[in-house]
Amino acid sequence: MLSSKQRARLRALANPMETILQIGKGGINEQTIKQVDDALQARELIKCRVLETAPYLAEECANLLAQQVRCEVVQVIGTRFVLYRKNYENPQIALD
Repeated sequence: MLSSKQRARLRALANPMETILQIGKGGINEQTIKQVDDALQARELIKCRVLETAPYLAEECANLLAQQVRCEVVQVIGTRFVLYRKNYENPQIALD
């Protein structure tokens, strides 16, 4: 569970980031879950976007993916959301 200070720091780090994953009309499938899991393993913090054709809203997608890959939803704004999962083997983001 993230504290409000940690969440604020992650939001600040995610602000200039580019969106690395888009969820479209195919929705969330095994391939999407694998991509999110791999991206979180490599980066710890990722920004995703839900297209208009997707069967879910951004908040629903964020919550479904967070359950599937065991990560934290940092922020949901409009069609974009940010996910975070600490990499214990090779940490890149220091949260105090």
